[in-house]
Formats: sequence, structure tokens, C-alpha cells
Amino acid sequence: MKRNFMSLPLLGVCCGGALLGGAPALQAQSTDGSEASRLEKLEKENQDLRRRLQTLEDAAAKAGIAPSDQTSAKPVSAMSAVTLSGFVTTSFFHDTTDPAGGHIPGYLWNTQNNSFSLNLIKVTLASPDVQRSGDKFDVGYRASLMFGQDAPFLNSGFGNRGLGSAYIREGYVDMNVPIGTGLDVRMGELISLLNYESGDGGAANNNFSQGNQWFLTGNPPDAGIQLGYTLTDWLDVKLRVQNGLYTGPVDVNSSKTLMGAIDLKPTDKIWINFIGFGGREDLPFVQSVWGASMLGGWQATDPLSFGTELDYFRFTNPLSRPGGYGDAPVWSAGLWSNYDFTKQVGLALRTDFVSDKNGVDASATGVGAPLGFLNPLGTGQDLTSITLTLNYKPLPNLKLQPEIRFDHTSWSGGFVKGKQDRVIFGAGASYLF
Repeated sequence: MKRNFMSLPLLGVCCGGALLGGAPALQAQSTDGSEASRLEKLEKENQDLRRRLQTLEDAAAKAGIAPSDQTSAKPVSAMSAVTLSGFVTTSFFHDTTDPAGGHIPGYLWNTQNNSFSLNLIKVTLASPDVQRSGDKFDVGYRASLMFGQDAPFLNSGFGNRGLGSAYIREGYVDMNVPIGTGLDVRMGELISLLNYESGDGGAANNNFSQGNQWFLTGNPPDAGIQLGYTLTDWLDVKLRVQNGLYTGPVDVNSSKTLMGAIDLKPTDKIWINFIGFGGREDLPFVQSVWGASMLGGWQATDPLSFGTELDYFRFTNPLSRPGGYGDAPVWSAGLWSNYDFTKQVGLALRTDFVSDKNGVDASATGVGAPLGFLNPLGTGQDLTSITLTLNYKPLPNLKLQPEIRFDHTSWSGGFVKGKQDRVIFGAGASYLF
């Protein structure tokens, strides 16, 4: 039986009050001399009961069952501040080209044709947001795990350099250093600053599938340190030093990649980010890479919004290296629009274009090799996609996304042999918690 020692003082007061309150009535019933002795006996018993209750309270407080000070903080207040969040995403999609083996080349969210898929399970543990301040230190953390069919494209730990990090999407310590308006310092496995779309896919984005830009002109999480500082209400800067652009949790050389961002918010409805990056990679497909990106968003009206992304990458792999291709530029452009008819129903349109004339990024053996493109390294292609997605939220935690997408490649070999165009359609569902 569970006992609530917190209520014992109240019980004592109630019992004592009842007994004391009955004394005048008993005295009025009789003038016999023994009545006074009875009252005295009851009072003595009441005092003894109070002493016993106090003894129990003291023992409970010493044992940690109840706090000695009822107004003090909870002994596990640090744990009570932890938030648990995440989502589960599943889908079914069909590729009209019916690719051999059922694998849809160059496509994320869903990679298997005509297959029900458990795309992602994400679980995030996090402390309260670190408060930026010039007055005092503050510290927090964030850790996310991802599982499912699409996890290898999202988590940087898959492969030989994982070292136990295969299912870690991100994990870092966040600190506020009281300098100026507050210097934000993050150290650990950090999600890329690149890309308009989130790696969480349909659970976070208005389109269920990922655009070509997200993978081909983006990068996975990497271990490093980031400094962030707010100069004004509309200007924020970030500087990051990380192992590499494609290295992940463990470095492969003594070099580091630098990444910086200038975040502008000229109005409460417009935001623009300028990002630059570069460094030595020493990976089989690339010796070094540098480039720049611009991201932007505009909330035109309450229901209507627009977004854009422009990227430029220059991959370098000297001809003297095995498989060397020299300098290979890759650039991309994307546009997003979304209209919410109601709080439950919205329509999203995405168009994107990626140009890889040397076939180093979107190829069978280049950076995009895991996506299963057919063109070999050195054979370039331009990719175009148009995606229309219906967003239906019948419940706050449920998101249903029927979607149809058109893809085109400039390479004559196509997505499957001899087919340069395809249509992919289906639907995804996400439950957010």
C-alpha cells in the first residue's frame, strides 16, 4: 500500500481539531468531576498523536521520501525539464518507369518502388533552449536518433567511419558565454547549415519527397564547433569549424572545413541566409570542395509563402589522383511555394534544377552514388523536378501528404535505360509527438 506522508500533517490537524472541538460539548453534558479528567486524557492522547506524526514526517524527509521543506524544488527537477519529441513517417510510392530491382534511382522518400515503407523514426531528447545573455552562463544539449529506410541518407555515421554513430542524427552541447549579447557555442555532431528543406522530410517539409538539391548540393551532419552571435534584431552570424563537408563524426585528415553564415531578417516576413564553405576532404571522390549558397523565405500573406535556394559547388580532384577529374562545378536552383486553404488543408509546389556537367555529383560512382544513378563518373547530367503535394492535417499530430512528382534528366541513358522522364506518385503519413 502506498502511503502519502505529505498528507499526515493535515490528518493530525483534522484529528486534533475534531477532538478539541468536541471538548466543550462533553463538558456541557455533565458536571461530574470525572468529565474533566476525560478531557485531560483526550488532550494528552492528541498531543501524543501529534508527536508521532512529526516523528514520521522527520523520518520520511531523512529517507528522501518527502522533502523536508515543502516549498523547495523537486529533487529531480533537472530530469523534469527534459523534452522528448520526434515522429514516425511511413509511405507508399509508385514509379511509372518500373525500375529493375525496384530501386528508384536518384530519389529519396521512398527509395523502393511499389513498396510500403517505414521511412523514418526520429527521437529527440533536449534540454530547454539555452538563453542568450550577456549576464550569465547557460548550458543545454540536444540529441536526436534516426532509424528507418531513409536513415542512411540522413545520419553521417553509416559506413566505415561510423564508430558507433550509425543512428545519430545530431548530438551537441549548447552553451551561452556571457559576452556582449551572448555568444552561442555548440560542439558535437551538427546538422548542416545548407539547404532550404529539412532532413526530416515530410514530417517537417511541405513536400513529402526530398528535392534533388537537398542531397546533391547539401551535406550530412559533421562533428565540429559552431560560434553564433546576434548583432542586431535582424542580423545574426555563425562560424563553424568541422571535420569536413562529408566526413561525419570522425575526421580522415588533419585538415578542417570552414563554414560561415550571415542570417538577415529585414522584416518579420522576409529572411535571407548567405553561406560560404570550403576545405580539404581527401576522400576518394574529391580532394577538396568549396562553394556558396543562398537561402531565403517570404511570407507573402498569412496563407501564402515562398522559398528559394541557390547553390554553387566546386569539386576538385587533381588529374594526378586515381580517378582524377580536375575541377568540376555543380550548381542548383530551387523554388518553393505553399498555400494554406485552411489550418487543416494546404497545397505545396516545388521546382528544382541541378546541373552536374562532369558527372561527379549525380553519378553512379560520385557523391550521389548511394542514390543509384546509372550514368558513370565523368558523364554529366542536368536534373529537373516538379513536385505537387497536398498537406492534410485532420489532427494536430497527424500529417497526410498525397504527392505527384515529375523528373527529367538530360542524360540519354535516363533513370532507367532509354527513359529520361518519369512520374512518381503516392502518399506519405507522419505522426508527430
